[in-house]
Amino acid sequence: MKLSLAIKNFLIYCEVAKNQSPKTIENYQHYLLRALEFFSDLEVSKIDLMGVNNFRLFLKRLNQNSKLEQLSVKTINYHLIAFRAFLKFLQKNDIECLSPEKIELAKVGTRKIEYLTRDELVRLLESLKSETLIEKRNKAIVELFIATGMRVSELHKLNIKDVDFESNSIIIRGKGGKVRPVFLTQRSKDALLDYLQKRTDHFTPLFISSRSNEIHDLKGHLDHKRFSIYSIQELIKKQGIIANIAKKVTPHILRHCFATNLLTNGADIRSVQEMLGHSSISTTQIYTYVSNQKLKELHQKYSEI
Repeated sequence: MKLSLAIKNFLIYCEVAKNQSPKTIENYQHYLLRALEFFSDLEVSKIDLMGVNNFRLFLKRLNQNSKLEQLSVKTINYHLIAFRAFLKFLQKNDIECLSPEKIELAKVGTRKIEYLTRDELVRLLESLKSETLIEKRNKAIVELFIATGMRVSELHKLNIKDVDFESNSIIIRGKGGKVRPVFLTQRSKDALLDYLQKRTDHFTPLFISSRSNEIHDLKGHLDHKRFSIYSIQELIKKQGIIANIAKKVTPHILRHCFATNLLTNGADIRSVQEMLGHSSISTTQIYTYVSNQKLKELHQKYSEI
């Protein structure tokens, strides 16, 4: 079977049989089309381990020589992970191919967690104004990130009906369509209610853009007014600058703050895993280094006689 046809069949399998998210399929397609670019439309049975190692070298040199592409070791590994998943699909369908187990991943250094100190977090919150509708929206977004640790893509997709003010919870549909609850603090609930009470529209999205749009949607069902992911990221970045924080503040850094605060204050790692929506506990364990460092500092401060 030709590589191009095999890739097409694999992507259909991911969408139909595996019911994987559009983003996952998009990533698989991106990585595998780069493999197709390297191997050309070769028979899949002719792709051997030497060829895969040459593909790895191609990606590494692309990293060194191209101004447009800056592939990290982690990103190169993503290409190989996608290719292994592709080979497993071929094996499952009795198509002759290289064994995916033969492809090893490069070692990646320990991931460094960037988060805000308590002082920086306080400055960020104190920098938020709440007079105009836009300011109320921006404050509600920041408060919601800090209170729930949700991903920017998850916040972007929220609709007003998703928020249950009685139980102070929001049902999130995360990666792979996995559903989980997140919970409001009193601060985030007050900020959200303050914003929603100021709105006079009937649009479905929880957070809407302030830009005018000629498309009219009297029932509020269309998505054209939804606040974009890029706009949310820019809002958080600018708010960090206003708060005079030297670090580049992002939604993901606020997610890190949520996780490290929970662990530092005694939450068990399984609960944090569930609240973050991680499918593997190993992903959550990256935060334990930060919380352990804080515990070490406390020990050194208070244990001396």
